[in-house]
Amino acid sequence: MNRKVTVIGAGIVGVATASYLRRDGHDVTIVDMGPPGEYCSFGNAGILSPGSCAPQSMPGIFWKVPGYLADPMGPLTVRWSHLPKAAPWLIRFIASSQRARVEQIADALRPLLKQTFDAYGPLVKHAGVTDLIRRTGYIAVYQSEEAYRGDALAWKLRRDRGVVIEKLDAAAIQRMAPALAKIYRVGLYLPEQGYVANPERLTKSLAAQFQKDGGRILQRKVLDIEAGPQGARALVTDAGKLPIETLVICAGVHSGELTAKIGEPVPIEAERGYHVTYSDPRVELPLPVMAPEGKLFVTPMEMGLRIAGQAEFAGIYAEPDYGRADVLAKHMQRMLPDISTADATKWMGRRPSMPDSMPVIGPSAKVPSVYYAFGHGHVGLCGGAPTARIIADLVAGRKPSIDVSPFRVNRF
Repeated sequence: MNRKVTVIGAGIVGVATASYLRRDGHDVTIVDMGPPGEYCSFGNAGILSPGSCAPQSMPGIFWKVPGYLADPMGPLTVRWSHLPKAAPWLIRFIASSQRARVEQIADALRPLLKQTFDAYGPLVKHAGVTDLIRRTGYIAVYQSEEAYRGDALAWKLRRDRGVVIEKLDAAAIQRMAPALAKIYRVGLYLPEQGYVANPERLTKSLAAQFQKDGGRILQRKVLDIEAGPQGARALVTDAGKLPIETLVICAGVHSGELTAKIGEPVPIEAERGYHVTYSDPRVELPLPVMAPEGKLFVTPMEMGLRIAGQAEFAGIYAEPDYGRADVLAKHMQRMLPDISTADATKWMGRRPSMPDSMPVIGPSAKVPSVYYAFGHGHVGLCGGAPTARIIADLVAGRKPSIDVSPFRVNRF
């Protein structure tokens, strides 16, 4: 049965979801306060990693945090004014680091993300942008065997769930990425992974195709949701009321503000990340490089080389601290000493992060005909199309290809 579906959110998750719903013949409208692809989907690292099943919170994380915070080149910062508000989330984050829970999270994430390339395939083919998907694999590099051993559990979680990982020595790292500084002793090559050469162009291209296929995109800010026992009835927007029937919330960091309006608050945090993009780097990388010690990726893109990473807790609305981008720039110069830094741009985005590193995917537990697809944190691009296909299945009454119960909204 074809339905009238409204999707809140024009990032990659929302646009992909709307695209899959439209492919099923539904009457679909996207509502967002900004144009497609100009929020978190604009500036991410571009990684498509079906093997990213290891959560952010791992055993021992509690003891590492003070060191991260004390290190000016470290990957984590907290604005102390935001700490009281972030504290409940951080407590849940630490609680998720128990070994048994980490195994459960990896068991749930792997089937979701394993579908990445398969789920994006029909969307990019239909939109004529198959060139954006690069299945090159990526390498992770460590400066010492000790640092590599410190991440042993994260790599074991991946290997145990079928992720192909090949260990590299220093010579092999240089053969694969000659431009890298000769400071890395241990490397890992993950051949089944890949990246998007321009995440913004991907989202905008899918959105344009969605419109060509009869979908609508409305640029409005959602202020409230009118809902009752029979379901959601209308969105209250800055341009007036918008009647709705079936609703999908894919609003990134703003999703928690919206779910709270219909009685389902969720522990979502704006985990802010930064990037620096070099438009004329004068060095080449044939594939993305992950530096786990700095919690960052360097990705070759259409617009140059991009380094992306950092985790800053300051809330949704605080102004950017581009000193965090400067930290990335210093890492970049250390990793690629011959890079030209003459033309570089900085950016900050807000990852919608749940404390257990798992998104919320599935129906509302309280309001009929409302579905959730948000909270992907570090795997929003990777999980966008798989999540979209699952939501389309649920709306159509089909059984999804994976068990979605681990991603339920009321799991906390």
